[in-house]
Amino acid sequence: MTMDTETRKPRTFAPDDPALKAAAEAAATEPPVSEPQASSRTQRQASAPQPPRPTVADLSRGFRWGAMLLSGLAGLVALSAVLWFTNYVEVALSRQDWLGWTALVLLCVVGVSAAVLILREIWGLFRLARLERLRKDVQEALKERDLAHERRTVRHLKSVLSGRPALAWPLARFAEHENDVLNPGDLLSLADRELMVPLDQEARRTVLTAAKRVAMVTAISPMAWIAMIYVLFENVRMLRAIAGLYGGRPGPLGGLRLARMVIGHIIATGGVALTDDLLGQFLGQDLLRRLSRRLGEGVFNGALTSRVGAAGVEVCRPLPFLVAPPIRARDILAEAFRRTAPGA
Repeated sequence: MTMDTETRKPRTFAPDDPALKAAAEAAATEPPVSEPQASSRTQRQASAPQPPRPTVADLSRGFRWGAMLLSGLAGLVALSAVLWFTNYVEVALSRQDWLGWTALVLLCVVGVSAAVLILREIWGLFRLARLERLRKDVQEALKERDLAHERRTVRHLKSVLSGRPALAWPLARFAEHENDVLNPGDLLSLADRELMVPLDQEARRTVLTAAKRVAMVTAISPMAWIAMIYVLFENVRMLRAIAGLYGGRPGPLGGLRLARMVIGHIIATGGVALTDDLLGQFLGQDLLRRLSRRLGEGVFNGALTSRVGAAGVEVCRPLPFLVAPPIRARDILAEAFRRTAPGA
């Protein structure tokens, strides 16, 4: 018999070849294959190495002349700006009158301000990365069910939240019951209930305020591009505020990085949930859509801001929602428009 792992080469046969009749008779007289042998044969075929499949990444695109064009144009613009600024500084500093000294003082102010902003941005990115590491430690502690690991994670959490007067009482209350916990998982649940709930309430108010602002500006904005710019600005500001509540405090670039993380989280958790939360609320506003198209767009943008804020809380929160109620976009949107509705 031919082994299953061997590759049979193609051959030709004549229709009246007597070897075919002999092979058919031998196959008829051969005993049937038992189920264990068939399963082992299937396993061997499954474990055999499969040939690689072609993918889009394998296609060669050649040299990227478009990228070279854009890079050259950007380099020329940057070089011209640097040369203009250099000439301006040389002319200003060569003067010995009040104009030259004023230019020197302004350059010093610009240099110090730029250095401080760069340091603050680096520090904000560091604090944002610290939140990510803390969240990974919490997930590992919950997975391992190790009380010692949980205590180390809780100490890290308290170091992140310490130094804030608004959290002095929750930290003191948590310290009273911290040593009484003996079961794995209960310590992080206690921290979720005592330390995270006050921050969740403030984060919910922040998302609610941002959703109401976005809905109002979209409804009264005379141009669509103004509303789009304000929606982007308000969402980034909201995410920075949420990260600051949980100990992140990112700068402008850190806020953009946080926005990218939130968008990735929304995509990872499923776009179907986004459409269920937003379109369900948007399509339910029949009266608003009939009264004004702008008002309906405001409702939709407010719903989008609520969804982004809820995802931002899940990304920035050091602990997952263990015992505390999660923040949902549909609840925030319903509360925002219930308060702003006439007669509410």
